[in-house]
Amino acid sequence: MEIDREDGRTPNQLRPLACSRNILHRPHGSASWSQGDTKVLAAVYGPKAGTKKNENAEKACFEVIWKPKTGQIGKVEKEYEMIMKRTIQSICVLTVNPNTTTSVIIQVVHDDGSLLPCAINAACAALVDAGIPMKHLAVAICCCLADNGYVVLDPNKLEEKKMSAFAYLVFPNTTLSVLPEGSSVADGEPVEHGIITSVTHGVMSVDDYFLCVENGCAAAASLSAFFRKNFQQSQRDSSKAG
Repeated sequence: MEIDREDGRTPNQLRPLACSRNILHRPHGSASWSQGDTKVLAAVYGPKAGTKKNENAEKACFEVIWKPKTGQIGKVEKEYEMIMKRTIQSICVLTVNPNTTTSVIIQVVHDDGSLLPCAINAACAALVDAGIPMKHLAVAICCCLADNGYVVLDPNKLEEKKMSAFAYLVFPNTTLSVLPEGSSVADGEPVEHGIITSVTHGVMSVDDYFLCVENGCAAAASLSAFFRKNFQQSQRDSSKAG
C-alpha cells in the first residue's frame, strides 16, 4: 500500500530545492534556501574578536539568532537556536579562530513545513559563502511517521500536523568534504560520521526510528548532490565574472 500525499509526491520524494549564495552585501556570508514553499535566509557575521560568557575562549564560538517571519521568538525557536548552534559547532573547525564569535542569523521568510532542516541547510550554505573553516558540510532532512507506519520525507505544514511523530536528522555531506581524501581529522578534530544531529518529537518505536534514519540517509544523498551541483555552478559563475 502506497501512502497518498496531497501534493502528489511519493513518500520519499523531496520538494523542489533552490539555493542562492552571496545575496546580501553587509554580512560576511549569506544564502537563501527553499524547499517547496518553505524559505529561509541565513546571514553570517564574523568571526569577531572575543567570546561570550561560559564559552571556551580557546576555541571559536558560534551563536545562532532566530528571527521569525512575524512576532517574537518563543520556546520552539529557542530550541531551534540551540540545535543549530550544536550542529554548526560540530561541523566547523573550532581551533582555527580561537577566542572569536561568529553570528549566524536565521530569517524565516515562509514556513510551509520542515522549517528547521531548511534553516540548517541555509546556514550551511551561508557558512561556506563566508569562508568559515569547516570539517565538512551537513545536510538536514525531516522524516515523519504516519499513522499507518509509513515514513514520509520533507513534509509540508499540512502533513506535519497529521503525523504521529517525526525526526529531524542531520547527516555529514561526505560528497563535499573539505579534507584530503581518506583523512578523518581536521586540524586535530575528528570528523563526524553517520548522524550529526538527531531530534525526535512524538512517540516512535526503535524500529520506526531506524526506518526514518535509513530513508533520511538516502534523501541526504540527494541533498548532497544538489549542494555539489549548486556550488559548482556558483564557482563557474564566479570564474566567468572574474
